[in-house]
Amino acid sequence: MRNTFVDCLMERAKIDDRVFVITSDMGFSVFERFRDTFPDRFLNAGISEQNAVGVAAGLALSGKIVYVYSIIPFVTMRCFEQVRVDVAYMNTNVRLVGVGAGLSYGPQGATHHSIEDIAIMRALPNMTVCCPGDPVETRQIVNQSFDYKGPMYIRLGKNGDPVVHTDNCSIEIGKAVKLVDGQDVVLITTSNMLAQGREWIEQWTEEGVAASLISMHTIKPFDVEAVKDIISKGIPVITLEEHNIIGGLGSAVAEIIAESGTGIRFKRIALPDTYSHCVGSQTYLRDKFNISSFDIKSFIK
Repeated sequence: MRNTFVDCLMERAKIDDRVFVITSDMGFSVFERFRDTFPDRFLNAGISEQNAVGVAAGLALSGKIVYVYSIIPFVTMRCFEQVRVDVAYMNTNVRLVGVGAGLSYGPQGATHHSIEDIAIMRALPNMTVCCPGDPVETRQIVNQSFDYKGPMYIRLGKNGDPVVHTDNCSIEIGKAVKLVDGQDVVLITTSNMLAQGREWIEQWTEEGVAASLISMHTIKPFDVEAVKDIISKGIPVITLEEHNIIGGLGSAVAEIIAESGTGIRFKRIALPDTYSHCVGSQTYLRDKFNISSFDIKSFIK
């Protein structure tokens, strides 16, 4: 996803001098092409995320479309006051781009794990929250972001994320995408859990369970109608995310189900409300926190 993001910036910057990139002493192997090609539109603000966001807001008010890039905890939490006041409150065209969704930086420990970011960002008025699930979604969301009005948070996985969609699929900010259609259960995923969701669907099919797979690549504005359509059919729903079980995709879906007044079977699969006091690969930590497998037969019986 990371390289796809930079490729999109390069393509647009060649024809749009509003595109500006700010990084906090990060991503030099990624942004060298942009820096060398557009030196007047690239700024390394140093390890000073608060200043980076403040500068970005000022540039946005002067007409630029500014992309602030860093590891997710640093671009969302370390500078949260500036994000809230200078970006969200001022409704500026700043795009906060975080890399390392969920447990992507597993070996680096809790400081680099991003398990609260969706909850934090979706609570900000004016903030659009996009969580692409593969490079295809990343490309289309980033390309739409150039002309999107207001602040945006784009949550990226890491480099080397598998492609799940076909290249000719259509992605629209704020609209869920159905990849597989089934009548027994609906699995809704977001961000870097899309590939695992696809694997589960294939496994469940072999077990005789016909499941739908929906990618909810935008958490805000949320596709309420997509969830209401599922509710109207009475189909059980499962949400899957690499994020705290509080405040993310599962919470957003639960809010709609609760307000519908209709009881359907519902299960949130997410990280528990705790910090990881151990380190390890993303695969290891997914196993440890029980988000790498699910007994579908027990759920729907």
